[in-house]
Amino acid sequence: MVVAAFLAAGALALAGALGVMFVVRARRDGAFAEAPMFTVQRWVLGTIYALRPVRIGDLPYLLWHSARDILRGGTRVPDSSRVASRPDTFGGVCRDISPETVRAAAQLGFYPWCHFGPMRWWTRRERMVLRTADFHMTKNLRRIMRKTQLRVTFDTAFDDVIRSCAGRRKNRIYGLTWITPTIMRLYSALHAQGHAHSFEVWSADGVLVGGGYGLSVGRVFFTESQFSHESNSSKMGFACLMYHLAQWGYVANDGKDSTPTLDEAGFRLIPRADFEQILRDHGRVGDHAGAWTVTATLADIAEWEPSGVEKPAQPVKAAKAPKAPKVKKAA
Repeated sequence: MVVAAFLAAGALALAGALGVMFVVRARRDGAFAEAPMFTVQRWVLGTIYALRPVRIGDLPYLLWHSARDILRGGTRVPDSSRVASRPDTFGGVCRDISPETVRAAAQLGFYPWCHFGPMRWWTRRERMVLRTADFHMTKNLRRIMRKTQLRVTFDTAFDDVIRSCAGRRKNRIYGLTWITPTIMRLYSALHAQGHAHSFEVWSADGVLVGGGYGLSVGRVFFTESQFSHESNSSKMGFACLMYHLAQWGYVANDGKDSTPTLDEAGFRLIPRADFEQILRDHGRVGDHAGAWTVTATLADIAEWEPSGVEKPAQPVKAAKAPKAPKVKKAA
């Protein structure tokens, strides 16, 4: 009887503490607050994700390095020379994370990422990077862009885009997303400062059917996420983004990890050291800050050659010299 009462009291206390936590989080997250059941679902699925055979070997290292960093007070801005090799490549537990620290970390090649729990800094041994001149549009995409009734805008619905990126997506378990309310708040604030940007793809009747968002750091853009509710919509929006980045002098777009979609667009894996050199050369100059505006139609962008060089004309084959007539020998 006493044990049952003790357990019941403990359960009530736990429920009360969780209730207070959810109320505090809802007030903090404001427009980006998620339902308690969605939070629990994200925690459960995030745990399953971490325990998958391909990742479970790194879990002890992650817990150990996280605990050590928390005891030291956490990491405000990560240090490129102090990263753990396992897991690949852990830069510390975020301390006092803010729009300013996110941008400062990005200039060093780091980004915040976490399914649940304390936010952590990460980079990669190899980064999936697209040099502006290497962007590739397939013939089929160009053909669709010439005929489509979709239109693209920049920075007109940032919060809607980031919420859509965090929601249900093809080939992803609903609820398992790293775009948490904390990430949404941070990047929404960066957007208000003119450093984070979105592209929106609209149907003919004004419905948001695709889009993406990312962070601008100097002449380097970090594409964070994209979504598509209509075939090819995000690809067209991304092509519009790359066209404008090229016009504004951006040299590269970072996609973090390899995916088939990024590979098709021309992204390639490069060593971390090479990416950090790009950031040293271009990450602190030439930033196109402020609200962005689309200046070309999709049909116009379909004719764009990213290299800036027109396709060479096919060489004209030299005409063959006429054969000399045969002369009959005299008998």
